[in-house]
Amino acid sequence: MAAKTKYNYPERLPLLKFFLNAEAIRKNPIPFHRQFFNLYGDTFAVKLGRRKHLMLSRDKDVVQHILQKNHKNYYKSTIQTKYLSKYLGMGLLTANGEFWLKQRRLIQPAFHKKKMDSLLGLMQKTIAGELDELTTESSIDVFKVMNQLAFNVVAKSLFNLSVSTDQLKRLQYIIQEIQLFLVKEVRLPHKGWWFKLSGQVKKHKLLSEESREIIGKIIEERKASTQSHDDLLDMLLATRYEDTREPMSTRQLVDEISILFVAGHETTANALAFTSFLLARHPKVQQRVFDEVLVAVSATQDPLEQIKQLPYTRAVIDESMRLYPPAWITDRENLEDDTIGDYHIRKNTLVGVSFYELHRNPKYWENPDDFVPERFLGEHKKETAGIYYPFGAGPRMCIGMGFAIYEMVLAVSHLVYHYKLNTQLNEPKVNPLITLKPVDILINFERRDHS
Repeated sequence: MAAKTKYNYPERLPLLKFFLNAEAIRKNPIPFHRQFFNLYGDTFAVKLGRRKHLMLSRDKDVVQHILQKNHKNYYKSTIQTKYLSKYLGMGLLTANGEFWLKQRRLIQPAFHKKKMDSLLGLMQKTIAGELDELTTESSIDVFKVMNQLAFNVVAKSLFNLSVSTDQLKRLQYIIQEIQLFLVKEVRLPHKGWWFKLSGQVKKHKLLSEESREIIGKIIEERKASTQSHDDLLDMLLATRYEDTREPMSTRQLVDEISILFVAGHETTANALAFTSFLLARHPKVQQRVFDEVLVAVSATQDPLEQIKQLPYTRAVIDESMRLYPPAWITDRENLEDDTIGDYHIRKNTLVGVSFYELHRNPKYWENPDDFVPERFLGEHKKETAGIYYPFGAGPRMCIGMGFAIYEMVLAVSHLVYHYKLNTQLNEPKVNPLITLKPVDILINFERRDHS
């Protein structure tokens, strides 16, 4: 008779304590995560039933093991794949295994640095169009500004001139509605029966179908066109699978583009909103960014050359994403039993990684809750390796990282060059949904005089 496998999990959060706080945790888990990490250590577990465990970690070794060193044993959890794929289809964000690898290899060349460089002029023009006429009469919710900006940058970079304003507005509305409902489904799985019975699932599936039809029509029109548009859609249409030399089907293109819209705009909007807040709260940092941008703009009008001359601006964005990572948490499930340090865990354990807490773990960061952009300058930046993951890590690192960094540096530099930012807020309110969303961050923009 085979010996029974002994499993060893980190210190456990009592299930009763978890359930007593369940509703408050659902609304905002971040304060509870901090409390539980301080009580039980940098990795703790909850036992759910006889065999199922949930683990949450802010330990760098655990994070590296799951996302990098033994990533083949860890798939995106069914929470991510089941709920997201229902509305967004099966693309890079929602797929696992061989299919994911096949799609990643196919799409990666479209996001090559040279291809991203070619989009910079379009990106810069879109950013200017969104930021040049901000109201200076009263404080405004900066997330709304940045959400519109980031959506339009993705839309123009994907479709350039192929889509009408009405189509874009409708796509934006549908994506926001689906995201809000997704959060309810993920956070309230016990109400799944009610969501179905009340018609909410059907309603959002119909919205998803509508957005897919809009995108599908754009793709078919582009396929029939003989013009070059120099956008991401042209690049994606030109890709070919290694084995068959066939292009992606329209259905698969719709899946990938739907995911690019969702993954590519709200995360960037969040990061830009939090960065704007931190600049408004720290006038000396804002002045240093302005001084750096002034030199870069005086030296060249080429956006790529300007970006190269803005290391401090980039450091400000990096530090903002350390404090407020848009992708604030992720999770994986192990395909087979595994040993992580002192822990031996059963297969199908749900392992969560809190990037928010890892980025503020006092073991790794000096004054972890302070805004210090210098952490990401020069030699100091080396110290952040292995403890800083604003775009994830390992093979599943965000494919659009280069695109997002270009967009954020151009947006922040344009903003600070044209406006002085200030705010009455001391701390931003956050809503940890699928992404870490800023709430009611009111900023006053005062136009700078360049005469």
